[in-house]
Amino acid sequence: MLRVATLVLGLLGFPIATAAAQDAPRGSECLAMAHAPPRARPVSLRRMAAKAEDVTITYAGHSTYYIDTPGGVRIATDFSGAYTTGRLPDVVTMNRAHSTHYTLFPDPRIPHVLHGWNDDGSPARINERIGDVLIRNVTTDIRRYFMDDSSGEMIKDGNSIFIFEVAGLCIGHLGHLHHKLDDSHFAAIGRLDIVMVPIDGTYTMSLGGVSEITRRLRASVVLPMHRFATPLDEFMRRIGQQFEIDQRTERSFMISRDSLPSTPTVIILRGV
Repeated sequence: MLRVATLVLGLLGFPIATAAAQDAPRGSECLAMAHAPPRARPVSLRRMAAKAEDVTITYAGHSTYYIDTPGGVRIATDFSGAYTTGRLPDVVTMNRAHSTHYTLFPDPRIPHVLHGWNDDGSPARINERIGDVLIRNVTTDIRRYFMDDSSGEMIKDGNSIFIFEVAGLCIGHLGHLHHKLDDSHFAAIGRLDIVMVPIDGTYTMSLGGVSEITRRLRASVVLPMHRFATPLDEFMRRIGQQFEIDQRTERSFMISRDSLPSTPTVIILRGV
C-alpha cells in the first residue's frame, strides 16, 4: 500500500525523499533540494514567493570569512581569533590543521564554538539551528603532518567542511581540505550556492585537485581563500572558462537567493 501511495505522489509531482535524503541531517533544505527530482514551478507561485533577504559576507583573512545573516547571527569560519572584523561573532567554526584555523581559548563571550573534530577521534556531528541559520558539517581527513607528526599518515574525520543554510542560500566552507572528495562526500554536502575554496596549492591540496572539486560542486559563487602567493589567473585557468571573475576593492558584499549570478562567478574580495 505504501509503495502504491509513493508512486501516486510521484506521478502527481510531489518530491519523494530518497534514502540519502532520509538519512540527511534534520531540517536541511539544501540536501532536500539536491535529492528531490526536478519540478517545474508555476510563474504565479514564483511571483508570490517572499522576497529573498540579503546575507552579508566579509573576508577577514586567511580562511576566515564572516557571514552575517538577516536574523542578526554573525558567524566566523576557521576562527583562530587572529582575523577579526566588526563585532564579536555569535558562532565560530574551527578546523585543527594548525593554529591559524582554530583556538582552544576563544573569547568566552562567544556563545557557540563548533569544532570540526572530536578529541576522541570519532567524527564530529554538527547539525544545529542557531537563530535563522542551520549549521551542519561533513567530515574529511587530515594529514598528521599538521598535528606535529611527520609520518604523513591521515587522521580519519579529523576536520570538517561546514555548510550554512540561511535565507534560502546554501553556503559551504571547504576548510583545510587535504584530499579529493568521493561521491559520499558530495552527496552529504548537497547543493551549494556559494563555496569558499582554499587555493594555496600546497598546504591543503593541489590547484588541480581543488579546481576539480570546485567544478563538480557547481556553485554560483566561488570565494577563494588561503591563497598565499597563488597566481589568481592560474586558478581561473584550471577551473575552466565557464567561470567568470569578479575582482572587487571591497572586503564585503551582500547577496540573496534572487541575486545569485546566472553564470558561475569567482568573486575575489580585497585581501584575498
